[in-house]
Amino acid sequence: MPNLWILIIIGVVAVMGFVGARQRALSSGQGDIRNLHSLPSFYGTNAMLAGLIPSLVVLALWTAFQPLVIQSSVTHIIEADQELSDGQLSLAMTDVRRIATGLELAIETGRLDLNQVMDMRADVTDVRPLLGEMGVAVGSDVTPRDLDAAQRFVAMAQTGNLLKTVLVIALSVLGTAFAFVRTSAVFRARNAVERVTMALLIAAASIAILTTVGIVLSMIVNTVEFFRLYPATDFFFGTRWNGTSQLGVLPLLWGTLYISVIALIVAVPIGLFAAIYLSEYASPAVRSFAKPALEVLAGIPTIVYGLFALLTVGPFLLRVFGSGGTFGVDWMSGATAVITAGVVMGIMLIPFVSSLSDDIINAVPQAMRDGSLGLGATPSETIKQVVMPAALPGIVGAILLAASRAIGETMIVVLGAGAAARLSMNPFEAMTTVTTRIVSQLTGDADFTSAQALVAFALGMTLFVITLALNVFALYIVRKYREQYD
Repeated sequence: MPNLWILIIIGVVAVMGFVGARQRALSSGQGDIRNLHSLPSFYGTNAMLAGLIPSLVVLALWTAFQPLVIQSSVTHIIEADQELSDGQLSLAMTDVRRIATGLELAIETGRLDLNQVMDMRADVTDVRPLLGEMGVAVGSDVTPRDLDAAQRFVAMAQTGNLLKTVLVIALSVLGTAFAFVRTSAVFRARNAVERVTMALLIAAASIAILTTVGIVLSMIVNTVEFFRLYPATDFFFGTRWNGTSQLGVLPLLWGTLYISVIALIVAVPIGLFAAIYLSEYASPAVRSFAKPALEVLAGIPTIVYGLFALLTVGPFLLRVFGSGGTFGVDWMSGATAVITAGVVMGIMLIPFVSSLSDDIINAVPQAMRDGSLGLGATPSETIKQVVMPAALPGIVGAILLAASRAIGETMIVVLGAGAAARLSMNPFEAMTTVTTRIVSQLTGDADFTSAQALVAFALGMTLFVITLALNVFALYIVRKYREQYD
């Protein structure tokens, strides 16, 4: 049974449990809620949660781990047939999954049943036409080994889905029934619901922490493997990068920081001044139009900004600073350059700075403004000496968010800055960044046992450390200045 139908069934059971437990609580209190420990809705919610939470947890875990268990079992079948390298085993498993997908579609559409699928023999039945009807393309003839593995895959998947359906629905019914039986006038339903709610909140808060830990661990494991294959000193202090034999990170870090600094030089003043105007000077009519217009920039896909850099900003800057341009200088030889990506990225970051800074400035208590104006300060003096210092911690956070966004940007750099890894102070030359090299190293037929592919994880770990350092520094600044206004 598909997961959607399982969710519908346990949802219906939960609703029935809510209504039934609520009515049972009212009946046990002789229809008077004053005789109940908790409100009737708490009794219904307790029954609903008892039916939903265990079944949903099992459904999620089963759905996540069943493919892994099946693939491990099927992999052993292929390995037992003949010895294969890691690359050959990966290709074989890809073919097996395609065949299994086609056979499962044939079962779902009624073209075949499970018995017919299990009775197939590669030396008797040509499976490729059937798979073609199901929209699954197989590059070569289906071998007996691949068909046997795919049949095992389908059989285990069908059995697993059946067990999953029975177990999840049984847990939903049993949980709801248990809560229904416990429902009485003296049952502390509110306390039970609050405990479950607290556990859910803790679990939700833990997801961010566990996700971060998982990301860091995955990066560390592959980074350590990379440094077993490539010297760490050559990586951190190397000044050359070609993606194969020379993997020095310094040119990439320089390009990343250079473009990010130019972007912040563009975004921070414009965004901050726009936020000051909108929050302190603009009329309600102007604010109602200008603020949404600024925030529209945040919704534009980065690939569009990249095309804007490639087709508009780059050629414009080339006409201005290139040979025979407006100023008669020969600083810029091509449309792709650091300044092109930096300017366009700065435009993209304006709404991040302006919107967050505007909200932070508006959060400064009006009493502070009134006190300054009452003492004879002008509006501009009030903004400079009262409002901005009070909002400074939040503004630092907004700038940090913009900096992190700039450091992690890829598409604008690919289309606007070029792909040259070099150490240069000239903003009119093409350069590249860490993120673009991560993409290039992992595209194509990347061998994840080679230093050329594993270097992407080392680059990602380097960016993570840089971003973490920025966060620590910003937290220090925020705490230092916040103490003056608490």
